[in-house]
Amino acid sequence: MRTLPPTLRWTWARFDDLGVNALHDALALRCKVFILEQGPYQDPDGADKQSHHLLGYDEAGVAQACLRVVDPGVNFPEPSIGRVVTSKEARGNGTGRVLMQEGIARCQQAFPGQGIRISAQAHLQGFYGSLGFVAVSDEYLEDDIPHIEMLWSPP
Repeated sequence: MRTLPPTLRWTWARFDDLGVNALHDALALRCKVFILEQGPYQDPDGADKQSHHLLGYDEAGVAQACLRVVDPGVNFPEPSIGRVVTSKEARGNGTGRVLMQEGIARCQQAFPGQGIRISAQAHLQGFYGSLGFVAVSDEYLEDDIPHIEMLWSPP
């Protein structure tokens, strides 16, 4: 039986406004998944400083999900959602979908009327497609993982 996603308390802030605790929470969660689970690569990068960061905390105050929305013109002409991550404990119950829906909504508020571009792991194309993203590139390797660019257009 599939469980419902947990209710998360959201924190949404620019890099300079995150505070050291939220910054630590985001980087620690990203490290667990992107470095320890998926293999070594440089996770924090210059785009972090030019982004909004969205963190989802559970009732115990533990970060379970996060993503960043990079400003237009940094990685792509459009704003982009990236570094999408859920903790191992939060997977399989819809937390990733709730995180992305919240990220898309926040992105629309920050950048009204603009599309959103992502560099998605290729095996997640169906998941992102179900959220309205459409493939706009061929597959390519990023950090030795097949990726594909996808674009979400506002309604």
